[in-house]
Formats: sequence, C-alpha cells, structure tokens
Amino acid sequence: MEEQLKVQDIDKRSFDFAVRVIETVNWLPKSIASYELSKQIIRSSASINSNIVQARSGVSKADFLQHMRVALKEAKETQRWIEMMVATKLISKGETESLLKENIEIIKILVTIIKNTQENQ
Repeated sequence: MEEQLKVQDIDKRSFDFAVRVIETVNWLPKSIASYELSKQIIRSSASINSNIVQARSGVSKADFLQHMRVALKEAKETQRWIEMMVATKLISKGETESLLKENIEIIKILVTIIKNTQENQ
C-alpha cells in the first residue's frame, strides 16, 4: 500500500514538475541555444511522467521496473539540462533552484521505488 502511495505521489509530482519546466523555458531568451536546450529539457522532463504512467499500466513487475528505470534516467538527464542552461547563462542559478531541488527529490523517490520493487520480487 505504501509503495502505491509513492507511485501516485511521484506521478503527480513528475507531471507538475514537467509543467513547471515548460513554463520556465518559455521565459528563456530567444536564441538558437535556448531553443535547442528547451526542446531537450521539455522532452526529458515530460518523459519522466510518461514513463511513470506507463509503469503504472505495466503488465508485470519487470515491465513496471523497466519504465521506472527509464523515468529515473530521464530525471537525471533533465537535471543535466538544467545545469547546462545555468552554465551557459541562459538562466540564473537562483531561477532554477526550486526546479533542481524538486528534480533531486523525484530522483530519490524513483530510486526508492525501484529498490523496494526489486527487493519484493
């Protein structure tokens, strides 16, 4: 039951996170770099939630785990894109602080879900 609550929580949190990412990149300065990085971060952040939704619809624990692992990879990729936007000065570190914090929390939750699911197989 507790694991189901974590999955429901991460579903909502990852959806809300992707929405926040999209809202944030809409404010980036218009340039080739911001356009390309925006496309990448929108894809990876939305993919976190997409894979969680697919995991919840999985037909087996193996299917569930595979989609959760992909969601984790996408969360780590999203973190790197945020860091790259800061490093290239497209956005300030302060403007991304809460996004990075939430992204790290999502990563921690996904790691816990994967670990607990593997232990219960």
